[in-house]
Amino acid sequence: LRMASFIAYFVVWMLLLGSSQAKYEPNWESIDSRPLPEWYDQAKFGIFIHWGVFSVPGFGSEWFWWYWQKQKLKPYVDFMQRNYPPDFKYQDFAMQFTAEFFDAKEWTDIFVSSGAKYIVLTTKHHEGFTLWGSKNSWNWNAVDIGPKRDLVDEVVSAIRANSSLRLGLYHSLFEWFNPLFEQDAANVFTTNYFPTSKTLPELYELVVKYKPEVLWSDGDGDAPDKYWNSTGFLAWLYNDSPVRDTVVTNDRWGFGSICTHGGYYTCADRYQPGHLLKHKWENCMTIDQKSWGYRRNAPLSDYLTIEQLVSTLVETVSCGGNLLLNIGPTPDGRIAPIFEERLRQMGQWLKVNGEAIYNTTAWRAQKDTVTPSVWYTFRQQEKIIFANLLEWPHNGSVVLNEPVVTQGHTQVELLGYGPLKWGPMKPGGLQVLLPQLSFSQMPCQWAWTLRLTGAS
Repeated sequence: LRMASFIAYFVVWMLLLGSSQAKYEPNWESIDSRPLPEWYDQAKFGIFIHWGVFSVPGFGSEWFWWYWQKQKLKPYVDFMQRNYPPDFKYQDFAMQFTAEFFDAKEWTDIFVSSGAKYIVLTTKHHEGFTLWGSKNSWNWNAVDIGPKRDLVDEVVSAIRANSSLRLGLYHSLFEWFNPLFEQDAANVFTTNYFPTSKTLPELYELVVKYKPEVLWSDGDGDAPDKYWNSTGFLAWLYNDSPVRDTVVTNDRWGFGSICTHGGYYTCADRYQPGHLLKHKWENCMTIDQKSWGYRRNAPLSDYLTIEQLVSTLVETVSCGGNLLLNIGPTPDGRIAPIFEERLRQMGQWLKVNGEAIYNTTAWRAQKDTVTPSVWYTFRQQEKIIFANLLEWPHNGSVVLNEPVVTQGHTQVELLGYGPLKWGPMKPGGLQVLLPQLSFSQMPCQWAWTLRLTGAS
């Protein structure tokens, strides 16, 4: 009887286990049917980190190697002729990628202070250099040369030991000058020497070893998803990997997949549609408008102001997206003061106004039709409307045309301050009277949020 009871229990348990986990097939129809894990939509704000050998020249762009050696753009060629000997190779920069001031705990403190809920670290860009000791990147990784450290592991360990941040890892599918990729490209991708010996082993290793909850793929090299076996890998990721229940992926899994297939859409760098999309999307953009990697010669005017960054966050969330805000650390491992200041300022704003960002959804209207500097967000369960003011009106009031209000029922509050007086407008909407506050009395300095209850 005991054995029969055990067998019956085991059979029921296996049936329940099998029914609780959908099995995804290695095709886009099946892969795209997977629901996006809820945590990602609630998070709204993440930090992108572009760090690698390209940080050493710190000139022009993280595409330095390509622009210098392949396209031979004059500013890059002149830069090398002025500053380096004629026989200097891009690989020689790796010795100068030292990371001697890198402290993952300090990075984590800055990330937490920003109010971000997840980070995405570049583990390998198109140059092929891996920030961990990849077995498939011999002598072109941060353990064998340069820092002689597993930089990915240090970031992962600090994030998980000192914060509630979710971990994301960026990985480039292709590598500009890898001979195997060049051979496959010459064969019009009818051979797949590169993905089977390099890309796919790296992806499996990253997932199994570091267990990221965001896998940010990039750089398809104009090769189709079948060449990369993207659907096969994603089926494994969603069915059998150690992060199968929580991991989210983007849409860069082969030529033509962007903005079409994958977990959430990126569509383009610095993507800002300005209206609500049907599919979850992410705006990946960078504080330095000219580069994703560190630039030693970047002027102050190239860095976005905190007003611009807050405005971008508000508009992105209002239209249903997440903001992934990029910084480029120095080759010695520091987050430059300008980046640190911007991130900590974002955190200051979110401490006051985070209620209007985290765990919200897009409302029926994204932008006010009378006051265009107002963007809306919404909390579905509590039926709370947030009107985010990007500019403080000079006349002491703001008109909101979209909300439907009822006197005696609707209440308006300025986050960080308190209740406000308001009056109905004809034929609809309301006028909110704002308090007369000095600069030091303002609840925040860059944008302000009105909380509307009892409105629709």
